[in-house]
Amino acid sequence: MTTDIQPSQKIAWDDSVLPFQLDGADIRGRVARLDGVLEGILRQHNYPPLVEALVAEMALLTALIGQTVKVRWKLSLQVQSKGAVRMIATDYYGPEAEGEPARIRAYASYDADRLTEETPFDQVGEGYFAIMIDQGEGMTPYQGITPLEGKSIAACAEAYFAQSEQLPTRFSLSFGKSSGPDEPEHWRAGGVMLQHMPKASPFAAKGEGSGDVLTATDLVHGEEEENWNRVNILLDTVDDLELIGPSIAPTDLLLRLFSQETPRVFDAQAVRFGCSCSEDKVRQSLSIYSAKDIEKMTTDEGRVTADCQFCSAHYDLDPASVGFESEATSSE
Repeated sequence: MTTDIQPSQKIAWDDSVLPFQLDGADIRGRVARLDGVLEGILRQHNYPPLVEALVAEMALLTALIGQTVKVRWKLSLQVQSKGAVRMIATDYYGPEAEGEPARIRAYASYDADRLTEETPFDQVGEGYFAIMIDQGEGMTPYQGITPLEGKSIAACAEAYFAQSEQLPTRFSLSFGKSSGPDEPEHWRAGGVMLQHMPKASPFAAKGEGSGDVLTATDLVHGEEEENWNRVNILLDTVDDLELIGPSIAPTDLLLRLFSQETPRVFDAQAVRFGCSCSEDKVRQSLSIYSAKDIEKMTTDEGRVTADCQFCSAHYDLDPASVGFESEATSSE
């Protein structure tokens, strides 16, 4: 469902992604607002502030990109690096049914003694940014990878879309902790994603980009370039408080930024923090091991334990009930 935006039009915007289109510029986009989602992700761990900021940025990118892709099962973003923050991984699970929320989870792996006093992205070294899409059983998974370049993870994501998808893409993100006289300190995040409507670019196909890794400006020319530059200049006027809310609705933000570009909005997608781990999945992962292997995993207390890296769920299992020999016994 689409609708023209009316001033002061109100929708539920916390923990949601609002798709929109700028008819006057042939550009589509998303506005995301995360608060409970980010709280759910970060309270599972005691990350240092620099790591928290990187996880927040990845979660926000995941919400924006996941809704754009129309994932039927799972989209994953991953940063692998040789820096102090070795890995950041996020998953976006598409809605299981019409009207249900999408789910996001995230975690980071890092060396605390290598963290510096520099910016969050300085904690990430040489490595790569990857997007993986798994549409479920019977479908071939997709993976795209680009080098870590620029000054933020958002810049890496922009380079990915230019290089792998040949889609000019721009992100403007803001996140941080907020508090008020009547509310405790909590995380808020918001962002805007712009993307030129998909078209083949003859300039990119001829290799006429500006460097080894394509950028959005390599893919637009003529009238397209004018539209893209104009809308990006308008987006440059946004401030952090407008992005994260909560006093400014996404619809009001779009009118403030792009009123001359004929913005239209589509149905908003609710998002929630959610993990897919379960005891059954732990048992399934252990089913490939023999009784001897399971014995090596058994603790001094005579148990097999597992912890979810995403949500910190703890599983405590009887060794006799796991492993492929246990599976064979139970099926007899």
